[in-house]
Amino acid sequence: MSTAVAAKGLEGIVAANSGICWIDGDAGVLAYRGIDIHDLAEKSTFEETTYLLWHGTLPTKSELDAFSQRLAQSRRIPPQILDLLRSCPKTCSPMEALRTAVSALSSYDPAESAVDHDSNVRKSFDLTAQIPIVVAAYDRIRKGLPVIEPDASLSHAGNFLWMLTGAKPSETAARTFDVALILHADHELNASTFAARVIAATLSDVHSAITGAIGALKGPLHGGANEAVMKLLFAIDKAGADPVEYVREMLAQKKKISGFGHRVYHTEDPRATHLRKMSEDLSRASGNTKWFDMSQKIEQYVKTEKKLNANVDFYSASTYTTLGIDLDLFTPIFAISRIAGWAAHVIEQLDDNRLIRPRAEYIGPEYPAKYVPIAQRG
Repeated sequence: MSTAVAAKGLEGIVAANSGICWIDGDAGVLAYRGIDIHDLAEKSTFEETTYLLWHGTLPTKSELDAFSQRLAQSRRIPPQILDLLRSCPKTCSPMEALRTAVSALSSYDPAESAVDHDSNVRKSFDLTAQIPIVVAAYDRIRKGLPVIEPDASLSHAGNFLWMLTGAKPSETAARTFDVALILHADHELNASTFAARVIAATLSDVHSAITGAIGALKGPLHGGANEAVMKLLFAIDKAGADPVEYVREMLAQKKKISGFGHRVYHTEDPRATHLRKMSEDLSRASGNTKWFDMSQKIEQYVKTEKKLNANVDFYSASTYTTLGIDLDLFTPIFAISRIAGWAAHVIEQLDDNRLIRPRAEYIGPEYPAKYVPIAQRG
C-alpha cells in the first residue's frame, strides 16, 4: 500500500503547464497571457481578449478586424438546432438546453472528429459565436417570443443583448456586458476548464470537450453562485428587511452567504473590483440603485464581521439583473464568456497532447481480501 497522501479536490496539485492564465491569489492578481485583468477590463474588448487567449499576443488592428469579422460571420446555427430547442420540455433549464444543443452541434460540423490545430481554431470560432445564439434563442422560445436574427454590425456583447431582448442595447449596457465577458473569460484550471482538457486529451472532439465543460459548470459548486446571491437579494426585498440584519441572522444560523471568499484569492478578487463599479454605474444610469445599494451594505457588513471579500459572483448578480437578464440565465452567460478560455485550453492541450491519467490513493480493504463463495456469505 502506498503511503502517499491524496490532495482532496486536487488542491495545490499542478496538473498542466499552461501559458494562458496566471493567478497570484495572495496578491489578488489575474492575468491573461501576462496582461493584467485590470488593463483588459479598462482598455480591451471581448473580441480582442479572445484573440489574446487563443493566439498568445494582442492583435494588430487589421488582425482584430479580421478576427471580429470572422466571429460575426460564424453567428449561425442550423435550423434543426432551433427545432431541438423548441422540442425541449418546459422543465428544461437554459443550462440543460445549452448542454444538449452544443452536443448536437457536433453533428453539423463538417469535420467533427478533426483535432488538428486549424480545425480546433475553426471550431472555437463557431462555438464562441453559437453559444450566445443558443442561450438567447432558447430564452425567447420558452417565453413564446420569436427568435431574433443576429446582427453582424454589433459587437459580440451587443449582439447577445439584441438577440435576447429584441432591442438594440445602449452603449452603457453593451460595454458593461462586454467587460463582464472579459472578466469571466478564463480562470486557469477551474473545474470546467479541467474537464474540457481531460476530454480533449483523449482525442475526443472539441464539441465533446465543451459539452463536458458546460456539464461541469452546471454544478452549483462551480456556476450558480451569482444566482444564489440574487436569490438572497430578492428574499431580502420581498421580506422588506434590512439587508444587514437579514444577513446577520443568516450567519447566526450558520448559513452560507454566497458571493464571498474564494479558494484561490486571499485578498479581493480582482474581477470583483470592476463588477462593483459596473453594478454601481449601470444602476445609476438606469435610475434603479436598489440592488446595488443592498449589495454594498451586505458587502461592508460581511467584510467587517467575517473578514471575507466579495468575489466575482457577488456584484455580477446585481449587474445582470439591472441589465434585465433572468436569474437562470446567469450561468449560461458564464458559458458565453468562458468558451473563450475553454477553447484556448483545448487548443493548447491538443497542440502538445498527453492523455491526462492521474492515480487514486486506494483506501479500500487490505489486499488480498478473501473471496467468500456466495453459499457461505451470511
